Amino acid sequence: MDKEQLIKVEKLLKESGFLDKEIAIYLTILELGRGTVAEISRKAGINRSTGYVILDSLASKNLVSVSGKEPKQEYVALSPTNLVQYLKSEAEKQKTLAETATDLLPDLVALHRIGDRPRVSFYEGLAGLEHVYEDSLSSKGDIYSTSTYEEMHETLPKYFSTYYERRAKKKVFVHTFVADTPLARVRKANDAVEYRDTTLVPQEQFPVPTDIEIYNNKVMIASWKEKLGVIIESQEIATTLRSVFKLALAETKKLQK
Repeated sequence: MDKEQLIKVEKLLKESGFLDKEIAIYLTILELGRGTVAEISRKAGINRSTGYVILDSLASKNLVSVSGKEPKQEYVALSPTNLVQYLKSEAEKQKTLAETATDLLPDLVALHRIGDRPRVSFYEGLAGLEHVYEDSLSSKGDIYSTSTYEEMHETLPKYFSTYYERRAKKKVFVHTFVADTPLARVRKANDAVEYRDTTLVPQEQFPVPTDIEIYNNKVMIASWKEKLGVIIESQEIATTLRSVFKLALAETKKLQK
């Protein structure tokens, strides 16, 4: 294995959660094929007692096997395909854990409190904008919002292709007034399917360059041009703005009569 390949393998192992000493022992036993703890540890530059612990850990991952008994006990490197199988197994475990964490998110959010003071969180970039929208899916009741669809879809074109469907599947209903644009009319036509009630307002008279969503005890703000998401967590603020939005919706509906 040349130096460039070695660097790639070390990087893979490190990103997979292997510690530096584990990597050293694993690569050493791969090179030797087999050896005693003393031989492997010496070549890897690690003390013998640590070598025992690491080799036992690699054995539990089915990356090495043990043959014989002390003082002639040897560790044997198993096929590198076992490493691939191990990483695939770990990836499946992590996927399952992530899905479980997603299901438990509303409960985790309910536990996450810092006294009675409002909590303000900032999330930057496209990933940050996606995060604040994912949080809105934790809503246990209706969402009240306002936005401009063109800004949303231009910034996160792939994300919103599934967001509406996932929100509707959770039966989280949205009451919204939005700028009257061609895309807004398309979305309004899908209100029944996407679990939403949309009211259109004149864009020139009432421009809405950011998105605001009110749900649970939170107010979410998404600034598309600044690529910034903000979540304000406060029951008092959310209650006040929810009332303001309900009044605004009642007035906007009058514009359509």
